[in-house]
Amino acid sequence: MKHSFTRFLKIAGFWLIALICAPGEKGWAQNNAGIKGTVVDDQQEPLAGVNVKLQKAGMVDSTGTATNEKGMFVFEGLTPGTTYNLTFTHIGYEVQQRNIHVKQNETNSMLVRLKAGSSGLDEVVIVGYGSQKKINLTGAVDQVGGEVLGDRPMPNISRGLQGVIPNLNIVMTDGKPTRSPAYNVRGVTSIGTGGSALVLIDGVAGDPNLLNPNDVQSVTVLKDAASAAVYGARGSFGVVLITTKSANKGKVQVNFNSSYTVNQKTVDPKIVNDGYEWTQDFVDAYNSWYDYKSPPTTINGILPYTPAYLDSLKARSLDPSLPKVTVDPATGKYLYYGSTDWYHELYRNSSPAFDNSISVSGSNNNASFYISGRYYNQGGVFRYSSDDFKRYNLRMKGDIKLAPWFTLTNNLDFNTYKYFYPVVNGGSPVWRYMDVSAVPMAVMFNPDGTLTPSSYQSVGDMYTGNNNQITKQLYVRNTTSFNASLIKNVLSLKGDFSYAYTNNSIDGKFYPVSYSEGPGKIGPNTVNKLKKTTGVTAYYATNLYAEAKKDFGDHAVKLLGGVNIEDSRYDSTYVERDGLLDPSLPNLNLLNGQNYVTGAGGNEWSIAGFFYRLNYAFRNKYLLEINGRYDGSSKFPSYSRFGFFPSVSAGWVVSKEPFMSFADNWLDNLKLRVSAGSLGNGQIQPYTFMSLMPVSLNKNMAINGAFPSYVRAPKVLPDGLTWETATTYDGGIDMTFLHNRLNVSFDYYQRYTKHMYTASQPLPAVFGAAVPYGNFSDLKTNGWELSANWRDNINDNLSYNIGVVLSDYKAYITRYNNPNGILPYGNNAPSATNAGTYYKGERLGEIWGFETDGFLTQDDIDKKAIDQSYIVVSNSNVPLPGDLKFKDLNDDKAINIGKGTMADHGDLKVIGNSNPRYMFGVNLGMTWKTISFSAFIQGIGHRDWWPGLEAGAFWGQYNRPYESVPAYMMKNVWREDNQNAYFPRYRGYVALSGTRELAVQQTRYLQNAAYARLKNINVTWSLPKKWASLVKMTSAKLYVTGQNLFTITPMHKYAANFDPEVIDGADPEVKADAGNGYAYPMLKSYSVGVNLTF
Repeated sequence: MKHSFTRFLKIAGFWLIALICAPGEKGWAQNNAGIKGTVVDDQQEPLAGVNVKLQKAGMVDSTGTATNEKGMFVFEGLTPGTTYNLTFTHIGYEVQQRNIHVKQNETNSMLVRLKAGSSGLDEVVIVGYGSQKKINLTGAVDQVGGEVLGDRPMPNISRGLQGVIPNLNIVMTDGKPTRSPAYNVRGVTSIGTGGSALVLIDGVAGDPNLLNPNDVQSVTVLKDAASAAVYGARGSFGVVLITTKSANKGKVQVNFNSSYTVNQKTVDPKIVNDGYEWTQDFVDAYNSWYDYKSPPTTINGILPYTPAYLDSLKARSLDPSLPKVTVDPATGKYLYYGSTDWYHELYRNSSPAFDNSISVSGSNNNASFYISGRYYNQGGVFRYSSDDFKRYNLRMKGDIKLAPWFTLTNNLDFNTYKYFYPVVNGGSPVWRYMDVSAVPMAVMFNPDGTLTPSSYQSVGDMYTGNNNQITKQLYVRNTTSFNASLIKNVLSLKGDFSYAYTNNSIDGKFYPVSYSEGPGKIGPNTVNKLKKTTGVTAYYATNLYAEAKKDFGDHAVKLLGGVNIEDSRYDSTYVERDGLLDPSLPNLNLLNGQNYVTGAGGNEWSIAGFFYRLNYAFRNKYLLEINGRYDGSSKFPSYSRFGFFPSVSAGWVVSKEPFMSFADNWLDNLKLRVSAGSLGNGQIQPYTFMSLMPVSLNKNMAINGAFPSYVRAPKVLPDGLTWETATTYDGGIDMTFLHNRLNVSFDYYQRYTKHMYTASQPLPAVFGAAVPYGNFSDLKTNGWELSANWRDNINDNLSYNIGVVLSDYKAYITRYNNPNGILPYGNNAPSATNAGTYYKGERLGEIWGFETDGFLTQDDIDKKAIDQSYIVVSNSNVPLPGDLKFKDLNDDKAINIGKGTMADHGDLKVIGNSNPRYMFGVNLGMTWKTISFSAFIQGIGHRDWWPGLEAGAFWGQYNRPYESVPAYMMKNVWREDNQNAYFPRYRGYVALSGTRELAVQQTRYLQNAAYARLKNINVTWSLPKKWASLVKMTSAKLYVTGQNLFTITPMHKYAANFDPEVIDGADPEVKADAGNGYAYPMLKSYSVGVNLTF
């Protein structure tokens, strides 16, 4: 590994030196007839790097150049008396075409203005192993330019891509700066293994969250099997292609972008902080659960409780001058009478972030280079031992023309970050302990300055700084590629080789934290350990492919064929041990404890594929594309290691038909598209199809002074294992109206995922091994997506644009190995044995539950018309008025789940669905002279959410009597004088587990988690060009921007302490469940920055 990394650095250094030493720019030739001009953007700023193609009218052959840093281009030595066609293309801008007639001894000048946007019919779109004009696409492809990320300070690009492209679903599980969300294309893809989209950065698999957002040139999403076919098994569920910026043509150009950001939490938790009020609620919840027969004697073992203690709290609520801490003469322990806002102790009001990027680029006729760097520093949200995040990016990219027909390119990417993250109680999430230990009566410090039991169990570790995890990552990737034009404009050969090295490490240190229960009474704390986790990945990839293209009159043919080979090896180690001799020296060699854990793991895999693509167009009106890939993967058994996956797509440009001439004045383009294809799913873990026998140590016994090893029974695999296959059928329509002002695209698709790798039906315990897995399941997904954009100029100084994207999908199980039809009824079952179960016909995301019918009255209890004993309401299960009432849906006079099957599910029914519906994004923009404004709104039209069993931030003391109480809850609790309340009679433990009253899923407390969020708003002022030129700048911008500033959601009526965007998933580093409210908060931000180009 070390040798490979050293070799890689030598290669990268060689190419960097070669690019720097490239020959200088040659002067322009002097001839008699020519064309010159300048290309500018909407704000009259010069555009560098615009591709300009020159073609004689009626001829096939063409030549080209690119604009320099001043947006200028020139063609000389042209034939006088000839008409030339010029085509101007630039990613992220609409295509412009001009015709010009040149004369003898005359150089024609022109000014070309390109409009930002992706509506141009001739826009160049990045596709697999190449590019195509948008008008010639037949697959489901969407592309956005890097401007969607421009001047938006953010830790990674995923946050900037949310809602921008229809059916590109990016779900954030929390607001951590290190979080790397999965990219999903077109909804649920598989219940087996894999299911995420393949993300390629400059053609090589990578993590998009490692990118410098300022380096992104474009993002393309290949959605259907036809467009993703050339990527084979790794692209079975969509492909995201990210292209980074290259050098601008002309002399050296420097760009500097710097911003300062203030971050705040999107949701500031509101809980009851008054000690007397909270304790009253605690007593009420505790007594109610125990049927008023067993009053509390302690508060979660932290504080003693007596009625006299409650009286003392009341006295202090009436007279705040009374001391907040006293000593109990009987026990010598402290008694607390405070009203502490523990979230104020946990969080800062705001935290800063700094983002600084610089890039340098330049080129001449023989070489070009692009070098960029970024330093991003985000301060943490925690008040003590704040979680600071620092990231460094470096990219060096360039090419050199070794011959007129041969170009060599090198692309080096370096990324590293360090994240300091405080933890509590040996690595647990702080939010859980805030919920159960940080009671408001306690205070932060005792009179002697020591921590109290409550502060010790919540934020005490942070205050002392003794417990934290430091996460580091180093990522280096180099790609060397060549482009050989064997026959100009007809045949080319391209190839690349990439090596990527990733080193991840987590160092955790957990030292004792001192606290006292009374004067001289130091509490016990035995946590004293270190742990270290490392993971190293070495990845190699090679691509070699040829492309031939030729026009034959009305016929245009393009053929692509090539090979792709990838290899990856991953190694990991884990060490944990207690007994640190010196806390000031956190070194694994200074541990002598007897409690230790060690482990190592790893995997390796290889894939190889042969791919082809054939494009045919007749008069650019009838379009056909045929794709295929023959894939092989080491992750599969030898008898099914290879598979062939074909696809086909076709398009009809209806607007070019003679019978559509009546619409020429208002219809620019009308194209119909269809596609069908199959792809194998190669996104499975290595060794999935192997029967492994894990070896472990038995630490419960010792033989001759050593722990013996034992081998567990291997998993059993059925015969005939094969590829999971996703077959997609897609139909789409693209329309452009009113001279490219209005663009509309719509797609409808069906995807059939067959042979998913899932569990077989349950087997008897005497089987002796885990349930075998195989190709036992099938899935069907239906969906659609719509995008519409309007762009217009009111006058030369004022323009505006409006864009909308909307998508939806539903997924159904069409086959599953569940012959008894057992339902996945989750919390409603006496045990969790059915978790993860599916049944044929199930719509994924279904939430099964009871239908709530208000509250029980005394009359309901006396009549006993319906037996609700299945629902537990107290320790003795004695119902009282104000407890919940449920509907008897099967008229058997009892509330139950029957046998928990499709044939007999008692009173259960489908009450909601957790999968999102109607995902949308709205983009608004306006430019007036040198001032531009943009706003982006993102959201979900419908989604149901059931709070988890441990969602203390929602259930409060209904979950446990000693938990925190949401501030809005107590006004909505059933009491004799408040019988129209939202929550039932106040009882503790009824949301805890099993079939307790609030643990069972039901209609009343199902939350509507739809939302609309103002994701971004930006105001930019561009310095007039003549002013910028005075200080040798080609452009200067000052911008003010905000992220996640405002959210509308019905969920906040009864779940105001939750952010609707982060109610799924968990933090694997501290095992914090976001759905329970135990997650790093999402952040809103306010930024000011400058963007300068020299």
